[in-house]
Amino acid sequence: MYQKALVPLDGSALAECVHTHIKQLAKEGLVKEVTLLNVVTFDIPWGGEYPERIDLNAIREPLFAASRKYLAEIKGRLEAEGVKVTAASVEGNRPAETITDYARDKGMDVIVIATHGYTGMKKLLLGSVAFGVLHASPVPVLLIRPESCRL
Repeated sequence: MYQKALVPLDGSALAECVHTHIKQLAKEGLVKEVTLLNVVTFDIPWGGEYPERIDLNAIREPLFAASRKYLAEIKGRLEAEGVKVTAASVEGNRPAETITDYARDKGMDVIVIATHGYTGMKKLLLGSVAFGVLHASPVPVLLIRPESCRL
């Protein structure tokens, strides 16, 4: 049994397909608490027609507001199913590293993450957050493949 499960979400329907699995794990008593995590990334505009001074908070705040709103919606759905849920929006330019650092720092017991299921050259060329999490995680990782999702 896992006390604390980390569920990274990126806003895609594929990432959200882990909900069915999380609800089942919670229902069976295999997971006690779920933390939804959204990694907020942003690029700083350099050069060109941008002003010399850039207000990072003006860029950052709308992104975090959208992230918090998104996570609140997902949290509400899971809580309605009886799952104990918390949510966190964190900034990071390397999502896999940010996820594994968060899991370690917050004492998570397992990471439940969806994968696109890329293989071979496509995985090599496109990379994969799930793949990065799998290889860097300090805790077990449950990968949910797209075939197991009913989108």
